[in-house]
Amino acid sequence: MGASTASLRLLTGCGASGYPRAMILIISTFIGGLGFFLLAVSMITNGLKLAAGDALRSILASYTETRLRGVASGVLVTGVVQSSSAVTVATIGFVNAGLLTLSQSLGVVYGANIGTTMTGWIVAAVGFSFKIEALALPLIGVGMLARMLRPESRLASLGEALAGFGLFFIGVDLLRDAFETFSQSIDVASFAPQGGIGVTLYVLLGFFMTLVTQSSSAAIAITLTAATGGVLGLNAAAAMVIGANVGTTSTAAFAVIGATANARRVAAVHVVFNLLTGLVALLLLPVLLWVVRSTGTVLGLQDLPAVSLALFHTVFNVLGVLVMWPLTDRLATFLSARFTTETERLARPQCLDRNVKATPVLAMDALTLELNRVTRLVRALTAGEINVEGVPHRSFGEQQQGLRALIDAIEQFVTELEMEQLPGSYRGNLPLVLRITGYLDETLGLVRGLDEHRTDIETIMRPPVEGAIADYQAAVVAHIGQCDSESEAFSLGALDASYEDLRAQWHELKSVLLEAAAARSVPVNPLNSALEGLRSYLKMAEQLTKTAERLSTLGVSSDHGTSPAEAAAE
Repeated sequence: MGASTASLRLLTGCGASGYPRAMILIISTFIGGLGFFLLAVSMITNGLKLAAGDALRSILASYTETRLRGVASGVLVTGVVQSSSAVTVATIGFVNAGLLTLSQSLGVVYGANIGTTMTGWIVAAVGFSFKIEALALPLIGVGMLARMLRPESRLASLGEALAGFGLFFIGVDLLRDAFETFSQSIDVASFAPQGGIGVTLYVLLGFFMTLVTQSSSAAIAITLTAATGGVLGLNAAAAMVIGANVGTTSTAAFAVIGATANARRVAAVHVVFNLLTGLVALLLLPVLLWVVRSTGTVLGLQDLPAVSLALFHTVFNVLGVLVMWPLTDRLATFLSARFTTETERLARPQCLDRNVKATPVLAMDALTLELNRVTRLVRALTAGEINVEGVPHRSFGEQQQGLRALIDAIEQFVTELEMEQLPGSYRGNLPLVLRITGYLDETLGLVRGLDEHRTDIETIMRPPVEGAIADYQAAVVAHIGQCDSESEAFSLGALDASYEDLRAQWHELKSVLLEAAAARSVPVNPLNSALEGLRSYLKMAEQLTKTAERLSTLGVSSDHGTSPAEAAAE
């Protein structure tokens, strides 16, 4: 590193003939330093994540009960792994798994933005007068030795992180050398833009550097070393730090392409926080710089630009948290209504809430309405999945999850109602509601199980039996249509007759398929699986028949006896 600086300065003083070579060496040193830095950050992040094992996950999952603890956890974990992106991704995973609420995740995102300022302080530490080689080279040597001795252990991961810190210091020092020599070669102040235009350009430059490197840490390191090398003034460097801080939102934006709704919500928090924080920092830039300069004067650090900028970066991120804090609940509510998935849309009850529980009549009416709604949805999904081609809908997974969640919400509502003081006539209907939700849940499970048999059903769909299978499928779909207890044409007698006809048609189809297999008209190997799949159609019709029969008598009497479909099943 010392030789590199000496060579740069020697070439710089060689006149016009040495100028091109000097610039090439400056650029090469800059690129090499940036490469060292990016490699180092990657090694530090990966090494510390592996070395810490479950500890970091435990901190995020267990120490975020309150928003303030979430902020503290975000600061701690990001400061350790040196990557706010890694912490944000982990936070998204916890929200998806239900270990964190969206509101709790907001605190972690705030903390991650404060924790990422630790990179600036590490870069600033290199600015003090000590020999880099004395610290960096032993770290690299010890780290790689640990990696070689125990390659599959946590010690190896810790060694990788230590080596990463060594490369980090070398990379920062190379960047600083390049900028120092560049500032001695060219009068930077003569073409540096000034005023509002200059601040805007520097903000955009910081944003662009983060966009290109996909690392705000790299952009911050370049900015701080440029300021230390005399290439940038404090105002310009502060504007670039703001731009780099805003630019880190690009990483979040790229990461959530095609991701879940929760991922998009957490990323939106990250974007909103950084944009608002950057805007506040720009509006208060003179004030914040005065605070930083005054603090530096008191601490005797006014001649260390990197320290002033690291302090500036920390101050405006903390200020951002203070600005966002009172808006957090509203932001969480706003985002919960955005990026809604099919699962969430279906899972949200439309008729059940706390208000109706207080009045038994309203509670039972609401339950009936919600049961009818979920039954309609299950019928539509089931009929849509039973078709000649046997091709599942692309959104079936989300629909099934949403409907199961809605059924769980209904059952939870019934559990809460059982704890209320209900009249006997209403209380007697609650077991019936749970029986109906059981039928619906079993229907969804049967539809889900069709995936195992679709290919085999398609395999035996050939001319000798194709028409019989198609007629049976059409009959099942038609019967499901008759299971609408809300229809004016609904009749228990007609429904029972339709179900008996369907059972007879199934037995006839089964005989046809077995005879075709005996005659080698259809392949034998997939027949058992195909029969199981086709039989599940009848089971779905049975469950929906029982659902319709029970729904039609809901509220009439608490003693409904055994339905024809149940008797047939027995």
